[in-house]
Amino acid sequence: MDVDVLIVGAGPTGLALGIDLARRGVDALVVERGETLPPGSRGKGLQPRTMEVYEDLGVLDEILAAGGAYPVGMVWTDGEQAGEHAMFDPMEDGEEGCRFTVPWMVPQWRNQEILLARLTELGGTVAFGREVVRLEQDTEGVTAHFAAGEPVRARYAVAADGGRSAVRRALGIEMRGETLDPDAALVADVRIPDLDRAWWHLFPPSGPEAGFLALCPLAGTDQFQLVARLPGGTDPDLSLEGVRKLVSERTHLAPGAVTELFWASDFRPRAALAGRFREGRIFLAGDAAHVHSPAGGQGLNTSVQDAYNLGWKLGAVLGGLAPQALLDTYEEERRPVAEHVLGLSTAIHRDEARRGAATRQLGLNYRHSSLSEETRENPGPLSAGDRVPDLTVDGVRLFDRLRGPDWTLLTLEDGVFLVRPDGYVGWAGATEDGLASYRARVGLG
Repeated sequence: MDVDVLIVGAGPTGLALGIDLARRGVDALVVERGETLPPGSRGKGLQPRTMEVYEDLGVLDEILAAGGAYPVGMVWTDGEQAGEHAMFDPMEDGEEGCRFTVPWMVPQWRNQEILLARLTELGGTVAFGREVVRLEQDTEGVTAHFAAGEPVRARYAVAADGGRSAVRRALGIEMRGETLDPDAALVADVRIPDLDRAWWHLFPPSGPEAGFLALCPLAGTDQFQLVARLPGGTDPDLSLEGVRKLVSERTHLAPGAVTELFWASDFRPRAALAGRFREGRIFLAGDAAHVHSPAGGQGLNTSVQDAYNLGWKLGAVLGGLAPQALLDTYEEERRPVAEHVLGLSTAIHRDEARRGAATRQLGLNYRHSSLSEETRENPGPLSAGDRVPDLTVDGVRLFDRLRGPDWTLLTLEDGVFLVRPDGYVGWAGATEDGLASYRARVGLG
């Protein structure tokens, strides 16, 4: 074998997985078909749960320094400010256990740069210009063939190559779902020097033939992210002149207000879920497995947590610490979560739900997983399958105890908890009775 794990795609999913494997001593290679990291601001919002994951992966300080909080929305009508619009619901009473209360904005290109730097620091590698054209697998491993360069042989492979995943298509795995909007949308990163950066500027449609447009100041940069709906089957013009025309038609700004165009893309909002997340020794993660509407900021965050779930399991199996059956729990746990979050994203897209507590992803759990074993007759607020909250007990921050790639045993007032490497309770009991058999089952001896 050339490597233990081949990761296809150097977006946030692939890079996060590479980091998690590198810190476990797993020999992994990330390959990216482009010559550089994927461009554009794309998924710019990091939810509180993802910030916790980033703290564990060792990139939190850099992420905090690179980004900022979201501004309040400002609605414009006929060139006049019509009123403020809260983009996110505030933290609710009783919603505790996390040091982060709102999404943190970091343009995706900068997010990826930070993740790549951390991966490199840990000795990991990204090979650019390596487009996968064919995968072959047998009982021992996977062989990847590329448009250029020698094949790579790996024990396992992970498709983290986005919503148009070439790996998923090659495996014949269907994406089942729906187009959420018949109209195309345009997203672009632009410079507008004279536009106030204190607001997320919102321009509702001025008529039936017009469409919504928003300009969000990208934290840590001097750029704005432009998002516009293009009704009536309009073909998007991704040039600077096309973007200028769109902005001047829908806002009070003159065409020349947009001085630079850094990146632009078009898409049709859709919600789709892969028929399965695994084919033999090949796993799907991130957008390769689930595609979301950008409403609610769930796609990138769900994707990073796919990587966080899969990383420790691959590490345990490759290290000979756990049976291969542990890998079956990746799809068992993550597919229901993806399905749930897809429903949430779709509801927000249709204005049927708010950007509230559910979007922060702190309440997602694995209570129904085969890895979750609750032995108490009367469980307390923390049960097997739950995320351990970020609390301080007897002067000790629980997250300081949990940080790192290993399982952790916690004894609290309401029980004994064996916490998985991803911060979720695997086993819970009133005492340690029965813990030994669970440890043996998951490969801890």
